[in-house]
Amino acid sequence: MSAARDEILARTRAAIRDAATPSRVARAYRTEGALDPGARVELLRERLVDYRARVEHTTERALQSVVDEIARGGRFGVPPGLPERWRPSDAIEDNGLSAHELDDLDGVVTGCTVAIAETGTLVLAGGTREGRRALTLIPDVHICIVHAAQVVETVPEAFAALCGHERRPLTFISGPSATSDIELKRVEGVHGPRTLVAVILGGE
Repeated sequence: MSAARDEILARTRAAIRDAATPSRVARAYRTEGALDPGARVELLRERLVDYRARVEHTTERALQSVVDEIARGGRFGVPPGLPERWRPSDAIEDNGLSAHELDDLDGVVTGCTVAIAETGTLVLAGGTREGRRALTLIPDVHICIVHAAQVVETVPEAFAALCGHERRPLTFISGPSATSDIELKRVEGVHGPRTLVAVILGGE
């Protein structure tokens, strides 16, 4: 398999070696939003609620009490780089928890890299505050803390913010995990957390 792949790639490289540089593709879609920061946050809230996510607004000072209220004393995992003040009481740090250990958690608390208001999407790029993908896919509840300054309006703005993260696994989250069967009956929690709580952080 590896030899066949290498041969195909070698032939492809040889075929395009002398090819002309492709011209720049004209893009007519919007690349920048026009909303002010407050309106961006409100649009993100509306979209997330449409997707059946819970949205909370809080300040840095009140954050830990808000997270504790949502966690309700449950067993919540956190990535190693999550700030102490963002963690619920008795948080369990993920330093390589097994799939069974992750499944035994009640939920997870992470940050995000960027949030897209127009689509109601939270993007995780595997950073120190977000952890590995398994941590956010296996537990049933995901509490995601979003700085108001991380909220952009459009998808192109989000990809611009993600420059430099191309080699990391990107996870795009638009509401709780949901799928539909052939009868279009919605089922949540099949491919990820059944419950998504976005905590939007702004101010002191």
